[in-house]
Amino acid sequence: MTKMFYESLFWYNKGMKNAEIVLRNAFEKSGIVVGGKEPWDIQVHDARFYDRVLSGGTLGFGESYMDGWWDAGAVDQLIYKILQNDLQNHIKINAKLVWSFVQAKLTNYQKTRAFEVGERHYDIGNDLYEKMLDKRLAYSCGYWKGAKTLDEAQEAKLDLICRKIGLKPGDSVADIGSGWGSFLLFAAEKYGAHGTGVTVSKEQVAYVDAHKGALPVETRLQDYRMLEGTFDHVVSVGMFEHVGYKNHREYMQKVHSILKDDGYFLLHTIGGNITRLDNEPWTAKYIFPHGTVPSIKQIGDAADNLFSMEDWHNFGPDYDPTLMAWAANFDAHWSELKGSYDDRFYRMWKYYLLSCAASFRMRHLQLWQVVFSKIGKKGKYLSVR
Repeated sequence: MTKMFYESLFWYNKGMKNAEIVLRNAFEKSGIVVGGKEPWDIQVHDARFYDRVLSGGTLGFGESYMDGWWDAGAVDQLIYKILQNDLQNHIKINAKLVWSFVQAKLTNYQKTRAFEVGERHYDIGNDLYEKMLDKRLAYSCGYWKGAKTLDEAQEAKLDLICRKIGLKPGDSVADIGSGWGSFLLFAAEKYGAHGTGVTVSKEQVAYVDAHKGALPVETRLQDYRMLEGTFDHVVSVGMFEHVGYKNHREYMQKVHSILKDDGYFLLHTIGGNITRLDNEPWTAKYIFPHGTVPSIKQIGDAADNLFSMEDWHNFGPDYDPTLMAWAANFDAHWSELKGSYDDRFYRMWKYYLLSCAASFRMRHLQLWQVVFSKIGKKGKYLSVR
C-alpha cells in the first residue's frame, strides 16, 4: 500500500469536501490540473464528482462523464496519464465491485446469456457501425504496417489472416464470431474461399445476407457451440473476449472438433498482461456485458494437449490508431446519428472509444494473433508479418 492510498482512505472518511482534496492531489501528482488548460486537464462541472469517484472507482469515473459532471479536451490523454501513474488502483474499492468479482466466480453468464452481448452491443444499430467503421465494417484492430488510412489498415489485417492460414481457392473456412462478414467476404472475394460464419447478432446476419451477393458465404445466428461439420481452416476475430474463462477449454475443444487435421486455426483476440476473472466494471456494465480479456496463461491452458502453437504475433499498439480513427468517424457523423441516439449515449460511446485507446497506448491491453495447428501436423510453419 502506498502513502497516497492511506491518505485517500483517511480523507474519504472525512466527507465529500475532503474527497475533492484527495483527488486534486492525486491528479496533480500525475500532471493533471483540475480546471487547467492542457488537453489532458480535467474540467469538473459538478462537485459530487469527487465523492462519486472515490466511492465508485472506475465505474463512478465513467458514469460521471456520461452524466456530464466532467470533461477534458482529450479524454484519451487524460486517461493515459491516469493509467501511467496507476491512479485507478488507489481508489476505494466498494462492495459493488467486490460483488462483481464474486459473481464472476459463481456464475457463467457467457454460457447462459450467450446472446445478450449481441442484443446489447452489436444490435444497437447498423447505422452506427456503418458511420464509425471502415468500408468493410471490420470491428477489430487494424494492421497499420504500411497503412495510411483505416480502410487500408483493415484490408491489411484481413489479408494478413488469409496469408497466415495459407488460404487457397476452394478452401472452406469457419469464422467464429463473424460480425458483419468483413473476413468471410474478403476471403471469398480475394482468395476464392467458401465461408461459414456464426454470430449472436441478428443485425449482423441481416447485413451479410444483404451484401454478400453471389459470394459463397453463409452466416448463421448461432451459438458457436452448435457449429458442426469440418473445415479446412477456422478463424475467430475479436470474439474470444466474450467466451469467458470458464468456457475457454470448451471453446478450444469445439474448434479442434471442426478443424481438419491439416488445417490452421487463427485466434485474433485482445489480451491482458495479467490473469483476470472479470472485466473492468464500467466496460462490463455499459459496453461488453460478461466480457473477459484473456491472458497468455488462460489461452495456453485452454489449448493444452489440443493444439501446437505455430505463431504468436502481438500488434497491440495498432489498436490505438484504430480506436482513434473510429472515434473521429463517430464524431464526424454524430449529426447524422443523433436522431437515433441521445446525448448520454454519445458521451458513453466517446468514453468507450477514447478510454480503450488510452489502455492500448499504455500497453495495459494487447492484441494477439495466434496460429494453432493440431498436434502432430506435419510440415514447417512459416510466420507471416
